Amino acid sequence: MNPEKFQKALMDPQSAFEAPEKIVTARDLTKDQKVEILRRWECNASEEAVALEEGMPGEESNLLRRILLALGEVAGPIDVEHTAPTKNHALPRDAIKKSLDERS
Repeated sequence: MNPEKFQKALMDPQSAFEAPEKIVTARDLTKDQKVEILRRWECNASEEAVALEEGMPGEESNLLRRILLALGEVAGPIDVEHTAPTKNHALPRDAIKKSLDERS
């Protein structure tokens, strides 16, 4: 993937990929790039879920679940038992890094 497109995907994954599953099958991305894009998308989706919970307009979806499944497919098992101490419960970086280190 060219650097400009990769930067765009990092800033707004949903504008670069129509679905998290497309990242898993992207042949022009390295494993680390896939993980980073999915992590960013997971963070965005977690924040949106909190906003919905707090009454902001929008629709619930299964996007966060699909992102986590895609992330697990790329990175291996994810430690979802230890989430961040924030309301959005985003995955800490080491929840995924451990999986990547173990698979290398």
